[in-house]
Amino acid sequence: MKYMLLINVPYAGGGYDYETWPPEAWQAHLDYLVRLNQGLVESGELVGVQGLEPPAKARVVRAGRKPAVTDGPFPESKEFLAGFWTVDVESAARACEIAAQASAAPGPDGAPLGMPIEVRQVMGGPPPEA
Repeated sequence: MKYMLLINVPYAGGGYDYETWPPEAWQAHLDYLVRLNQGLVESGELVGVQGLEPPAKARVVRAGRKPAVTDGPFPESKEFLAGFWTVDVESAARACEIAAQASAAPGPDGAPLGMPIEVRQVMGGPPPEA
């Protein structure tokens, strides 16, 4: 079963609060995530992983006579989607284990961040037309 593990981070004025971290703390955070990703590749569970630009660079498009394009997704949000993993695992429990590992990535003081990681099963899309 495929699951998406969605990384939700605090909204920090349109960007990531990580941008204020000391460089060595940011590098420790990235190193942790690289090791997590390598383990998922080795176990054959990683389908993909992507980071996203902050909301300040996002656009929302709505259909109409003339499509409306506005800045950022939800300016009143306290959190935003920073990125995601797609994993192919045997159970929801395994997806949650991986999410817990991701949530434990170190913060600026070296302690686990406890980032909220939303776990959602991928349902697939509509069947292709024959």
